[in-house]
Amino acid sequence: MTRALSTPPVIASGLLASSPQPVLPATGGLLLRPWVRADAPAFLSAYQDDETRRWHTRRPSTEAQVREWFDAYRRDWEREMGGHWAITRDGVEVLGRVALRGLDFDDGVAGVAYWVLPAARGAGVASRALSALTAWAMDEVGFHRLELDHSTRNHASCRVAAQCGYLLEGTKRSAAVHDDGRHDMHLHARVRGD
Repeated sequence: MTRALSTPPVIASGLLASSPQPVLPATGGLLLRPWVRADAPAFLSAYQDDETRRWHTRRPSTEAQVREWFDAYRRDWEREMGGHWAITRDGVEVLGRVALRGLDFDDGVAGVAYWVLPAARGAGVASRALSALTAWAMDEVGFHRLELDHSTRNHASCRVAAQCGYLLEGTKRSAAVHDDGRHDMHLHARVRGD
């Protein structure tokens, strides 16, 4: 059964699925591109890093599992549920991940997420990738609001959000489980016109 809306959707259904997932340029020679099977070792290595593991409790343990995730990422695009990109240097060297998730075309709202491999940290990779994804999602796709949340203990992620114009809107108390227990989560958002 379809839901009757009193207002038209902000984004038309089919807009994303009608095209291949795009490759998005970012400043500093970065390129955001869909994940490919050959990226599995780099992706898996991120989740073997203590800092990444600290903030991500859902993590793959084998390259075969990573390839299953990549297949799910492709299905997410086809079903207009999300988009997942490898952050690369010139399309080759994997530096991290950026994603658009929880797409709500009716209200024009989505969530964003990212991580960066240890060797690429501190060089502005996450903020350049997030800025490129934000510009594409808002200016080309038409999202009105993008949300980002992170543990209140994750100060690096908070800095990235602020640098990219995602305003801190509040704290979601005891909202996520991490390896060391429940964490409060900061909610940041970027709204069209900010």
